[in-house]
Amino acid sequence: MVSQHGILLATGLISDHFGPLVAKVCDCLLRQGALQLQEIVRRLNLPPGQVKNSLLVLIQHNCVQAFSSPSPRGDRTMTLYLTIFNNVLHRLRFSKFISVIRADIPESEALIEGLLQNGRLTFDQLVGRTISKVPEGTIRPAREEIRMNFNRLVSARYVERCPKAEPHFNPQEDEQSTTARKRAPKTAEEVLSLEQKVVNTATLSDPERFSEIPYSMEDASKTNDRPHNVVAGAKRKHGAFEVDEELNSTIAENEVLWRVNFEKFIFCLKKKFCADRKKPKLKVGTHPIWESFFEANLTDKDTNSVTSSIGGILEKLGQKEGGAAMSIGQIQPVLEDLQCTTSTGEEFTFDLHKMIEACRNEEIESLVKKKYGQEAFTIFRLLVTQGCAVETDQIIDTTILDKQIVHSTLYKLWNDGYIDTEKIASAAGTGYAQFFVWRAKNTFREQFVDNLYHAALNLRQMVNYIAELLLEGSKDETKLRNRKNILILALTRHDDSLLLFCDF
Repeated sequence: MVSQHGILLATGLISDHFGPLVAKVCDCLLRQGALQLQEIVRRLNLPPGQVKNSLLVLIQHNCVQAFSSPSPRGDRTMTLYLTIFNNVLHRLRFSKFISVIRADIPESEALIEGLLQNGRLTFDQLVGRTISKVPEGTIRPAREEIRMNFNRLVSARYVERCPKAEPHFNPQEDEQSTTARKRAPKTAEEVLSLEQKVVNTATLSDPERFSEIPYSMEDASKTNDRPHNVVAGAKRKHGAFEVDEELNSTIAENEVLWRVNFEKFIFCLKKKFCADRKKPKLKVGTHPIWESFFEANLTDKDTNSVTSSIGGILEKLGQKEGGAAMSIGQIQPVLEDLQCTTSTGEEFTFDLHKMIEACRNEEIESLVKKKYGQEAFTIFRLLVTQGCAVETDQIIDTTILDKQIVHSTLYKLWNDGYIDTEKIASAAGTGYAQFFVWRAKNTFREQFVDNLYHAALNLRQMVNYIAELLLEGSKDETKLRNRKNILILALTRHDDSLLLFCDF
């Protein structure tokens, strides 16, 4: 369930980008969950046409997913609409996504920018937009050149075909299958929310999702007979096969809708975060090896780890200054020191999930230290590390802190909702009727995330307030612009913490 400040932040983003009417519909779905069109109209008391148009805008920009489901009576099928909360928040990160492409496939930056701004587009629409953005007096890119850059994005999984428009999802069937799994032998299984289940149902299979646009003969005639625009070695078969290929190409260009694959971009940001977080602790001369390890990642299917072959690392290392002289014997010990594991010596794996969890705990412990002091930091870290109830005397013995300080600190942490306490009856002969045990609260992380949402909301409101002052024509325009830029930079950096707790 999304917290109160999370809803306000998401609604504010939608309001800034699409206006208050669309934001009202988004807010209703975030607070109430999946709803039918008629139910949204009833709750908001708005004309059906306005609500429908608002839903279309949200779907176009990947913020809402429609799905069909049986009615409670089971006599008909109804269409429900569900907000994809994470996709709304990704609107904060468009500049970061552009930076990822600029570093990896710079020639495709204009295509990604078009998809981020417009949500969903056909390839034909993307071509038109790309050509229209070319300044006058410069050579316009050929259609086939744009296609090649686009296919590079699809091949690298930065772009995907849009999911099913209205997949069928039956919560009752899903509940029955979940009950059956509970009866089976217990395994570590992630509990998925309704939002995640609907998204998974709507997602296409990987071969279809990342199917590139085939080359068509028509493009060859549109390249102004310039040899460098023709793909070398392209061979055409005649007859029925050629007709089918032309048809597939036409459909892929004019009918198939494409969008940005947020999962890929988040994984890239996750790798960058982990790589940068580790850099200050690296020994002198090991930075190139660490960077090459991440650059040589073999697959993006597992978003919780990075696996790179020793050959790939050597190849990337050879492109860096001084890296060509390094041997396998020098690289392997460094990777092992960096907690990379290997079974064969040919491939090394780094556990991103483990590092992310450690970073999350460090962030929360850092906040506790700033707010309550070193003693509270020590006690809270002990409770988080133990992961179970700890007796007061045990906390005193382990932390070697004064008894009175421990008692007052535990009370502060309990009063602010970071820890829980419980009275337990003592065994006979101990001299005490009861004693207290303490544990880190299960919801302390949710509380911390809500505080992050609150801070991001405040920053956005301050940015919007300054923007309004600039529109009114304030005398201190230069100061206001500088202040606005500082706040935008602060929001961008603060978003790193949101990514750490909500997306990584």
